[in-house]
Amino acid sequence: MLLATLAIIAGFALLVWSADRFVDGAAASAQYANVPPLLIGMLVVGFGTSAPEMVVSAMAAMDGNPALALGNAIGSNIVNITLILGVTTLIAPIAVHSTIVRKELPILLVVTLAVGAMLWNYAISFTEALILIGGFLLLVGWSIKHAMQTNDDPLAQEVNAELTNQPLSRKQALIWLVIGLVLLIISSRILVWGAVEIAQQLGVSDLIVGLTIVALGTSLPELAASIIAARKGEHDIAVGNVVGSNMFNALAVIGIAGLIEPINEIGREVFWRDWMVMLAVTVLLILVSVRFGKTREINRAEGVLLLACYVGYTSMLVYTTHSA
Repeated sequence: MLLATLAIIAGFALLVWSADRFVDGAAASAQYANVPPLLIGMLVVGFGTSAPEMVVSAMAAMDGNPALALGNAIGSNIVNITLILGVTTLIAPIAVHSTIVRKELPILLVVTLAVGAMLWNYAISFTEALILIGGFLLLVGWSIKHAMQTNDDPLAQEVNAELTNQPLSRKQALIWLVIGLVLLIISSRILVWGAVEIAQQLGVSDLIVGLTIVALGTSLPELAASIIAARKGEHDIAVGNVVGSNMFNALAVIGIAGLIEPINEIGREVFWRDWMVMLAVTVLLILVSVRFGKTREINRAEGVLLLACYVGYTSMLVYTTHSA
């Protein structure tokens, strides 16, 4: 138990550090390649912070633990909206100005509903995983199209301001991109091993471990990115980071895990408890972000509500585990 606990702690620490280096390297490399700032914000920042979820879930699926992979994706989406945006909003209320982010919110809802339709029979087949990957590729294409057509979106302006202060040279950017990716894989392997060991010793399911410990750990890069963005007044980066990450988790993370190992024989609670909570907090995010198509500030009271949702959901998981 001690060795597994140390593996989780070390895995988390290395995961957060390597994810930060990976995103910095990717963003700087994209800038040197003359990629539009809006596209960097939508893909590199929004999706790049989900690299830990993707690698951890892929490793879990390769190790024959697809339930851990699924729990990581769903749990991370719940954590992103409730805990991360909740904490971020307590630091500084967030106003969503970006039209791109506001367009992404209903897409996130559609993606969430699509995942629910697939989980209706308590499984994700190989074909359904292919559909999710196809949806992810369509989303990337949509992002590229809008990034090429839009230059004055607030998200692009915030990303451009961040990139202006980027100290990395072209060579340093490529080095950190490679090192970050390699360490992501190594730290994910350590983390998955520790999580599975603890699950077996405590007698809890891989799903519960994925929904709680692993989901929280792999969401730490999003937490750091959103808090830093909020403190700098870069509200659209803070929200766009969460929205982009959640779409990546639902489409690419679950899709890749399902391609490696079809996710079968999961309990009905995955749909009726976990997916339902993910859907509810997604709808709540839309309600507190946009009202009648206009900018809406997510205030501290709503941040407390989001945090209460996280505490309530986690408490429900703990109660379910102990009463099982």
